[in-house]
Amino acid sequence: MTTSNLYLQILEWMPFVLQGFVMNILMSLLAIVIGTTIGIFLGLGQLSLNFTIGLPSKLLTQLFRNAPWLVLLFYCIFLMPYQVNIAGITIELPSWLRATIGFSFPVAANFSEIVRGAVKSVPRGQWEAAEALGYSRKATLFRIILPQCLTRMIPPWMNLYALLLTATPLSMIVGVEEALGRTQAAVQAQSDSRVLIPMYAALLAMFFLYTWPINRLSLVLERRFRTK
Repeated sequence: MTTSNLYLQILEWMPFVLQGFVMNILMSLLAIVIGTTIGIFLGLGQLSLNFTIGLPSKLLTQLFRNAPWLVLLFYCIFLMPYQVNIAGITIELPSWLRATIGFSFPVAANFSEIVRGAVKSVPRGQWEAAEALGYSRKATLFRIILPQCLTRMIPPWMNLYALLLTATPLSMIVGVEEALGRTQAAVQAQSDSRVLIPMYAALLAMFFLYTWPINRLSLVLERRFRTK
């Protein structure tokens, strides 16, 4: 097989691999939404003065933040049911959805730390000034502190999303048909060792072209917000 025919053969498999990459993007988007939502509550829980709220929030954050992503993925894949019954309606939980939930836990824990760190970065004098003006702790947090934290949280949140996307190929191990698994299937189907490096290079390019603009934008926003 000539080199030109080899690359034409690789191009024929690209739509198949790109369909798998769409699954990576879908899982990452759902996981970042779920994880961010949970992470907000965990982060605010860590800041709570109530011991019964603060301690569990800190323990859950540290547990999911320091646990290997693959271990959490296996737990969700094999411990979650394949289907659930709600009001007599059976809802299937496919592997990709259970894997997405598995990715949501470390995302939630990392975003919890982002929230906590952003709130802690606000000068203590603002809390004291708000208290002197008669604001309650809750009103101070939601009306004064958190609005300032939004710009501080956006850059690390974007970096967290880029990291999450690059972790989604782990779902191949538990049977999800995403880009890495489809690339491996394409290489095996062609039975030509020469396609291995170009196929995986194309996969690498897909992830790079998707995540690089996100990382660059996060750096731009970080520099912009730092000057204010």
